[in-house]
Amino acid sequence: MISTRARSGSTLGEVTDSAWDEISQTIAAAPYPVTVLPPNPERAKECLATLGVTTRSWLGGVIAHSGGLLVDHGWLRVFGSGSGELPDVLFDTDPAGGGLVIALDVLGGQFAWVPAEPGQPPTVHYFAPDDLAWQDLGRGYTDWLYSMLSGSTTQFYENLRWPGWEEEVARLTLVQGIHTFPPPSTTEGKDLATVSRQAVPLAGLVEFHHDMARQLGEHEGPFQIRITP
Repeated sequence: MISTRARSGSTLGEVTDSAWDEISQTIAAAPYPVTVLPPNPERAKECLATLGVTTRSWLGGVIAHSGGLLVDHGWLRVFGSGSGELPDVLFDTDPAGGGLVIALDVLGGQFAWVPAEPGQPPTVHYFAPDDLAWQDLGRGYTDWLYSMLSGSTTQFYENLRWPGWEEEVARLTLVQGIHTFPPPSTTEGKDLATVSRQAVPLAGLVEFHHDMARQLGEHEGPFQIRITP
């Protein structure tokens, strides 16, 4: 389970060794655009205290120094302390329940940081909109984010993109995703270049995919996620 030991904001603020310098260097070297949203300092203190992490960690660094990260033209939205329409990392998850949603993608896919095995450090899991199942990526938060910032989204989403996706994603707000019909979990919806695509509220899109998984009896995952419409 992810630690939820409360620590005072002043104690967290006294940590001098921050992972942000390393994160910033990785962002600067990224092969595609990465936007750092302005942080919410007060909310950052609350998130750090609730999660029991410091800015020495990559998760703590992202929370303390950004409202969130928009990776690869905004295809991937990594949660930080919240900025404008983008909520903070605690917006829709109870870390005491064993997991933390750390990012969403524009197709309604979710990344969650959850325990892999009892006594083992948490790993990142992905709920994929094309197969409606949770996959353990076998990486911790730092390795996962480093990979995503260093170019891995290109290969990771190779089968879920279409010509001109960059322009479509750029037109979205931070609370919108792209609904495709037929959906990518169907045989008819596998080629996203030929399906109907429409901007929709991202929370509703996430819930749509989870509903489909439940209807098919495939909604087994590392923990239960609450979706806020």
